[in-house]
Amino acid sequence: MAKILVFDFGASSARAVIVSFDGKSFGMNEIHRFPNEPVTVDGTLYWDIDRLLGEVRTAVGKAVPEGIDAVSVDTWGVDFAILGDDGSYIERPVHYRDGRTRAVIDEVNRLAGGERALYMRTGIQPAWFNTIYQLYALKKARPESPEHGHFLMMPDLICHFLTGEMHNEYAEATTTSLIDPTTGAWDLELLGKLGLNPDIFRDIIGSGQVYGLLKEEFAGGDRIPVIAVPSHDTAAAVTAVPSGEREFAFISTGTWALFGTELEKPVISDEAFEAKLTNEGGHSGTVTFLKNIMGMWLFQECRRAFSSAGESIGFPEMEKLAENAEPLKYFIDPNDERFSQPGDMPEKISGFLRDSGQGEVADRGALLRAVYDSLACEFAVTLDDIERITGRRFEKIYMFGGGTKDKLICQLTADYSGRTVCAGPTEATALGNAVSALIGVGALESVAQAREIIRDSGIVRFYAPTYTGDAKERYKQTVR
Repeated sequence: MAKILVFDFGASSARAVIVSFDGKSFGMNEIHRFPNEPVTVDGTLYWDIDRLLGEVRTAVGKAVPEGIDAVSVDTWGVDFAILGDDGSYIERPVHYRDGRTRAVIDEVNRLAGGERALYMRTGIQPAWFNTIYQLYALKKARPESPEHGHFLMMPDLICHFLTGEMHNEYAEATTTSLIDPTTGAWDLELLGKLGLNPDIFRDIIGSGQVYGLLKEEFAGGDRIPVIAVPSHDTAAAVTAVPSGEREFAFISTGTWALFGTELEKPVISDEAFEAKLTNEGGHSGTVTFLKNIMGMWLFQECRRAFSSAGESIGFPEMEKLAENAEPLKYFIDPNDERFSQPGDMPEKISGFLRDSGQGEVADRGALLRAVYDSLACEFAVTLDDIERITGRRFEKIYMFGGGTKDKLICQLTADYSGRTVCAGPTEATALGNAVSALIGVGALESVAQAREIIRDSGIVRFYAPTYTGDAKERYKQTVR
């Protein structure tokens, strides 16, 4: 039996899971879970990296005695640290929701030839939190910082902590908007336009390659490899899509909702740019052609606001309130920039409804129903865009991740898209991470084999569409 210690870092919590494979089925044993909460220092929002690495140390200490064969790591995208030759921090990782990029976006776009030109060059949708803007903001604030040292994305940083080695994993690197999609290498010309030193970037490694071996302090005399997987959490999760079709549509539901399809090569066109579709790296050089949509973050922030007001409401209770509210009465644009920052989300939603002429929301149930209906309609519109641009037709939508625990969002997605939703696995990111590592150590033959095993495991739920109205068109008329 092969065992992989998987570190799966989300934007609000993280966990360590031992994923086992006996040749026929997967087992998952969560051995350590911990919160991932940012800290503010001198007005800047940082990841609490010292605490996080301490939790990694704790988890490895629990896992090594279990007899693991390898370690692998995935995290969210875009964020990074810069280390000196001795491993000390030149720059600690800043949270992507920090506002430092706002003042430099126009300048970066101008240097790159414009927002559209930047997309045509990289295949990545310009977004205010992208690494390219973060690095340039750092260059403006502290010009000496990005001039030397070693640039490591978050998964690379954690793997460096475990091994002492420094590499950049491909799938995560594509989220920087600094990779040439035709060569898969750092875009040296673009770096030159921005005045960024190319020497800080490390060599790029891909799925199944080895970052290095666990340090002796972690593994004693055991030679346990740390395997590179598609370390951007979306790419990891797509690896575990239980599809029997070669062409499929997916939604990864978590803090963000990522709606897309898997391609062999990027689609970079005016149509894709206008539809806000991006091309990120996947397993073994595949492309996840997708749209980033503000996902369960909207519910998370609503819940936090309710709690701050003295009312503790869990996610099941929020789902019930929305289910009992009048459907399709209010709509928001889930990707409106006002929703991107922490704060009073119910008030932000109410503000959007007022500003768009929809009036005052009656109660919490109606407010939450607006989020449900809007997300599901946005999914339906995005599906139309992807089908139109790729020329594909998808009869099913594979929906996975923690958001699939919410039956209402699954059903509404089926209803408003008119397609069957196949929901599960909820643990797709950790499982997909492990699949790539298991292939790397030779315990699995292929992603196709893993997907078949997951598909036959009985963990997928099905939601057939029951709605025949015009929700999608009403949504588009209201917010687009």
